[in-house]
Amino acid sequence: MRLEKVLLIQNKLGLHARAATQLAKLANQFDAQVTLVQGDKSASATSVLGLMMLESSMGKEVLVISEGQDAEAALLAVEQLIQQKFNEAE
Repeated sequence: MRLEKVLLIQNKLGLHARAATQLAKLANQFDAQVTLVQGDKSASATSVLGLMMLESSMGKEVLVISEGQDAEAALLAVEQLIQQKFNEAE
């Protein structure tokens, strides 16, 4: 199964080290390959360095692609984390 969804980065600091680490830990919990695409760059959601190299700042849109047995659950979990602004204070 392959699912895709465009999500908006809403937290002030964007996909910085702490947020990327949270996302990588979350993505590793599922039997799915989760990839984030921004412009001509893409990164595995399990790679903190790769995620940081996307340079996703507040207000940028990322395409989240989830493939595998847990694709739906993984995409939903990633979406919730991004929508909750990586649990950062306002």
